[in-house]
Amino acid sequence: MNTSDQIHQVDPTEARQLAADGALLLDVREPDEWAAGHAADATHMPLGDLDPDSVPRDRIVVAVCRSGNRSGKAAVALAEAGIDVRNMAGGMNAWAEANLPITRDDGQPGTVA
Repeated sequence: MNTSDQIHQVDPTEARQLAADGALLLDVREPDEWAAGHAADATHMPLGDLDPDSVPRDRIVVAVCRSGNRSGKAAVALAEAGIDVRNMAGGMNAWAEANLPITRDDGQPGTVA
C-alpha cells in the first residue's frame, strides 16, 4: 500500500471542525487562487514551495487546494515527513458548495478561482 492510500480524507465540514479544534488548514494553491478567496483561518504555502520542515508538527494539518488533487500530493509529502495530515476531499470547490465562508486578505468575501 502506498502512502496516498493511507491519507485520511475529510470533507469541508470536518475540515472546518478540525480547524476549530486547533488543526492547521494549509492551502497549497497558487497565489492568484489564494488571493481570489480562501478559508479565513487557512495558512498559504503553494505546493511548489511546500517545506515540511516549516509545517507545525504539534497539531493536525489539513491540506487544501481547489479540487483535492494538489492537496493530496501535499498530504503525501507531509505524511512521509511524519506529520499528522488529512486531505480535504473536493478542495475549495467543495468548501464553496457547502456554503462555508470564503474570504480575501482584505476581509471581503472571496470566490474560488
